Amino acid sequence: MTSTDSGSGSEKWWFCVKHHAVEPTDGCPPIDRLGPYPTREEAERALEKVAERNAAWEAQDREDGNDPDKINPWGGL
Repeated sequence: MTSTDSGSGSEKWWFCVKHHAVEPTDGCPPIDRLGPYPTREEAERALEKVAERNAAWEAQDREDGNDPDKINPWGGL
């Protein structure tokens, strides 16, 4: 067993947006983190995944006839 292995194979990883670092479960508070991710490698790509998802959502908004730059996130256009 390694120092990052919980022994159960269920270790979760988080990306801390405050420190731009990958952390195990006992890291920073949830408000500062993205995740959980099943592997450290996936957590390392957290910001890349966020950018990919945002681009996909914006493309879908445009396909639906909405301008993502003019959408009010609290409802309405």
